Amino acid sequence: MNVFVAAIAIASGAAMLAGCVASRPERPAMPNPVNYFEIPVTDMPRAMRFYERVLLVDLELTEIDGHPMALFPFDKDAPGITGALAHGDSYQPGRQGVRIYFTVQDIDATLRRAVEAGGRVLYPKTSIGEHGFVAEFEDSEGNCIAIRTPLP
Repeated sequence: MNVFVAAIAIASGAAMLAGCVASRPERPAMPNPVNYFEIPVTDMPRAMRFYERVLLVDLELTEIDGHPMALFPFDKDAPGITGALAHGDSYQPGRQGVRIYFTVQDIDATLRRAVEAGGRVLYPKTSIGEHGFVAEFEDSEGNCIAIRTPLP
């Protein structure tokens, strides 16, 4: 599924799910179910340099459960989730897995930094109408990473 189709599906998800909800058993109220992500890497120093340069963030190198992790910044009072770059036997980079979307201020500048840092554009900046713009790039490890910017 291309990103434009996925974005439209996400945007209209509530309407599409309305029929399904009626047939499900009652469930307790929960916050948003996604709260953390991990991006697989094979070379942690290289991946840290890449993401710090492309997303203009500082990552915190640590170890969790015996695995090197580089944590993205997190502000518990801000919207959104956080995650980490993760290295270990069970972390295999690739373009086939889950796609994570980072919100960025300027897609064009972010794509430029990704290419300058050794990545490549996989899906160019594309309008998703009233929801803004999306694009995708391959990171230093071979993962497909998506970015989005809302309309001003």
